Amino acid sequence: MAAEEAAEASLARLSPERRQPGRENDDEENTEGGGETAALNGVVVSGKVKSSNLDVKVTESELETEEKGMEEESTRESDSNILDVSSDYPREKHISIQRHLADLEKLADLKEGEFTMAVSQNTDLHVTDEKKPCPLCPEEKFKACYSHKLHRHLQNLHWKVSVEFEGYRMCICHLPCRPVKPNLVGDQTVSKMGAHYHCIICSATIMRRTDMIGHINRHVNKGETESRFITVPPPKSSHEVLKESATDVQVLPNYSTPQKTDSYFNPKMKLNRQLIFCALAVLAEERKPIECLDAFGATGIMGLQWAKHLRSSVKVTINDCNENSVTMIQENCHLNKMKVKLNTKEEDNDEAMGDGEENTDTIEVTKMDANVIMHLRSFDFIHLDPFGTSVNYLDSAFRNVRNLGIVSLTSTDISSLYAKAQHVALRHYGCNIVRTEYYKELAARIVIAAVTRAAARCNKGIEVLLAVALEHFVLVVVRVLRGPSPADDSAKKIRYLIHCQWCEERIFQKEGNMVEENPYQQLPCDCHGSMPGKTAVVLGPLWSGALFNTGFLRRMLFEAVQYGLDEAQPLLKALVCEAECTTLKHFSTHSPCDENKQEECGVYIKTPNTSAESYLVHGKRKSDEVIRNAAKRQKSESSAEHPAFYYNIHRHSIKGMNMPKLNKFLNYLSEAGYRVSRTHFDPMGVRTNAPLAQFKTILMKYSTPTYTGGQAEGPVHLAEDVQAGEQAQAAADSKAEDAEFLEDDKSGVAAAMFTADYPTHCAAD
Repeated sequence: MAAEEAAEASLARLSPERRQPGRENDDEENTEGGGETAALNGVVVSGKVKSSNLDVKVTESELETEEKGMEEESTRESDSNILDVSSDYPREKHISIQRHLADLEKLADLKEGEFTMAVSQNTDLHVTDEKKPCPLCPEEKFKACYSHKLHRHLQNLHWKVSVEFEGYRMCICHLPCRPVKPNLVGDQTVSKMGAHYHCIICSATIMRRTDMIGHINRHVNKGETESRFITVPPPKSSHEVLKESATDVQVLPNYSTPQKTDSYFNPKMKLNRQLIFCALAVLAEERKPIECLDAFGATGIMGLQWAKHLRSSVKVTINDCNENSVTMIQENCHLNKMKVKLNTKEEDNDEAMGDGEENTDTIEVTKMDANVIMHLRSFDFIHLDPFGTSVNYLDSAFRNVRNLGIVSLTSTDISSLYAKAQHVALRHYGCNIVRTEYYKELAARIVIAAVTRAAARCNKGIEVLLAVALEHFVLVVVRVLRGPSPADDSAKKIRYLIHCQWCEERIFQKEGNMVEENPYQQLPCDCHGSMPGKTAVVLGPLWSGALFNTGFLRRMLFEAVQYGLDEAQPLLKALVCEAECTTLKHFSTHSPCDENKQEECGVYIKTPNTSAESYLVHGKRKSDEVIRNAAKRQKSESSAEHPAFYYNIHRHSIKGMNMPKLNKFLNYLSEAGYRVSRTHFDPMGVRTNAPLAQFKTILMKYSTPTYTGGQAEGPVHLAEDVQAGEQAQAAADSKAEDAEFLEDDKSGVAAAMFTADYPTHCAAD
């Protein structure tokens, strides 16, 4: 190396006695005055060494040559000693990348050899206290100074503007590592050296701090957290063990980065996994054992929870097309003391899985494409959770799923489903959508429509058991009904939606193929007649049927309580109230005798407390009598289905009025004779069968003016789409109710409230 050759050349010009390894430097008989070198802790110390009784000088030419070589060598060795302590990382990173501020100060000490000399000779600080240069600045930018000033310089100019990554600080560097475009000054060319950062991952030099932060974030998003220039492979990363629902899984450090890791694990999807587990537990009580498939295993957390809690009731198959994920799934199975069956060859048959006991639970792990395994084998329960949309796997999922089986799918492409990328929704689902106040329910109906079309292509119908749309995902759980008749009935429920862009009123188009002359007549509002231009859009095709099955949700709630799934219980209670279109105040659980009488799709389903055998035959086609019962059941329930869509109370509030509390407003709608409930899609949403005009009328009736002073008093203006007759009727009703309330009240407080809320000229209407 150039540094070593320079050091040897400087030593060659010294006395030969100084180069002998075992001889001390006591004789100083050199012709030019002598020189001195010392090897301490692998660092060559050269130059001018001071002590209490000794002052040695070297000639200027020898000192300059020796300093150049020794400076490079000491900088390299200090870098490797301070930054990369472990021998597993042989590649040297730049000196501007350090863990602590003290390491930068040590670089300045090691550069002159004073820190080591002070420790070895146990000298006082004032002896070695001399001017030191900055290790990250050239001499023309920052001259050598004393320790206290150097510490302040390193802290303010380099350390405070550093970029942190995994315990390291990438400090700003002013050394000539990145030449800037030269400038012409007269006849000379001046090349400036700009300040920059050195990337710890790819060794790139970037000038701005914000650009450096974005550069590091791009590395992290790609899953690149180690330097790609390390010659020796880094040590194997330690796996992190996470626990969820009494199930342990080990994941890689970058487990939260989708598509760039072999073991993607999202802790935010815990609620999703609990809902799917409850649905599988309900199906396991109907018939056992059942074959269930987790088509996209990743870490295998979902399949492990199924096998660990449901035991012999299920036969779990976890699939993934990534070889590293399959290896991770096998390790997690052994971590939870379960046997693994890989490629129909059972492994570890004789291995003891517990303390003196063998666990009979066996999980089958397969490595193939999800479409292939669903075409080759039949399952009772299939769960699809790909990255993004799941429309590419629906045809194969419904190809071999058994009769009365369950297919659940989780869609995480919320940007397209929530109308942020409308062209993607048109490409994947074939639906035209716009952003509305009920966009989450619209997303659920889009997914169900795609599921219905895929099932109908396989001569199968569906019954929607559950549809949940939250911040990060859309979950749909359907039961499969085999036969062309259920397929036709399900396909008829796919319709287009007419949506008014002025008042947010909406209604499904009528059945039939005849073209209407004026489709605006189907809307309850008259915005088309009072507003110029086209006021409505056609959305869809969408699923127009029910989104919930009340009996199935109640049994899911029972399983959630039985297995202690605390996060899923509040949501399931809200879903039961939404399915029944009632408030939580009237929520009640059925007795065990009522649960035994539950019937879904005209088929009697065995519940946990049923002692008799189930009426359905496993894997056989339903009889004509059962199909007739299903038709009767669907006709009887058509009038009792929960209302489609919901209204947001804030979107329809009147300007200048204080609207009532949400729970009180629900009571007002219920007293008016309408079905009403809250919805999980929107915390301020109200699901009701009341038209929007009546909804606004009741909201206006029980709203109070924001300002009750004399200047603020005035006539209360309703929305434009509310008719004059409805205004008069609402005013008369409110006047009558308030009059009755005044008769019953003896304190006079209500009279003052009535006078403030309803002025005299308003009551005259």
